[in-house]
Amino acid sequence: MPLFLIMLLGYLLKRYRFLTDEFVAVANKLLFKVTIPVLLFHDLTQVDVRTDFDAGYLLFCAIATFLSIAVTWVLARLFIRRKELVGEFVQGCYRSSAAILGTAFIQNIYGESSMSGLMILGAVPLYNIFAVIILIVEAPNRNREMGLWKSVSVSLKGIATNPIILGILIGLVASLVRLPIPTMVDKGLASIASLTTPLALIVIGAGFKGGEALGHIGLSSVAAAIKLLVMPAIFLPLAVMMGFTDQKLIALIVMLGSITTPASYIMAKNMGHDGSLTASICVLTTFFSAFTLTFWIFVFRALGYLA
Repeated sequence: MPLFLIMLLGYLLKRYRFLTDEFVAVANKLLFKVTIPVLLFHDLTQVDVRTDFDAGYLLFCAIATFLSIAVTWVLARLFIRRKELVGEFVQGCYRSSAAILGTAFIQNIYGESSMSGLMILGAVPLYNIFAVIILIVEAPNRNREMGLWKSVSVSLKGIATNPIILGILIGLVASLVRLPIPTMVDKGLASIASLTTPLALIVIGAGFKGGEALGHIGLSSVAAAIKLLVMPAIFLPLAVMMGFTDQKLIALIVMLGSITTPASYIMAKNMGHDGSLTASICVLTTFFSAFTLTFWIFVFRALGYLA
């Protein structure tokens, strides 16, 4: 709910002209090229792969993420008439605020959050790599006559030059080699990273267009239902069957059923999409996740899978 209220603040500030279109555009660029890459890099450097490594759990996170993306993309291409909305819809359905909320949830419940790091490693790189591919392939201004190999080369170039992907790759390397980061530098990175969520939420609120959002209410409602209810209902029982409980299960609840990350709006806007559908999905999932996340945690605690 506090996240939703920050979005509302951004909307009101823009409506009463405390914020301008120029500010929103510059903030979008700052988030895309600086704060989100720094956030992902910083989060990944906090993961001790050698100590916390669990191959089965990491593989489950990656497979669940991949299947969520692949199935949603195929169905979206089949059933969504306005093809320019496919990229935003798919991204909104699968891309959770895993890096931010995962650590906070687990720390609040268990006092430490070692399992959130593995979940981040298994899901967040795939989130962002596929987001770049999908947003390039489904871009409204893309030449639909472009051949397969040309599309592949454009996607690869987009991945190689995307600041968010670069932040993830550098963070993964730093995590694997346990790169020593001086305390002063680490605190500076943490300060920059801490700008991401509030600034992104304010930008979403400021860029929110009520009329256009209402025009997308059908698609955004479907995306929110898939994000908060359908994906958790499919994959969480499978996780329990594989023996994942407590911290591991909480991390999966966040990965599968938390809000659509504000970074998805920033990426959509910076990659040639309108962003209205993404903003609408972010608003809906942020509001309703206050109830659905509580529901999933209550259910699995009542069943004895969360201590």
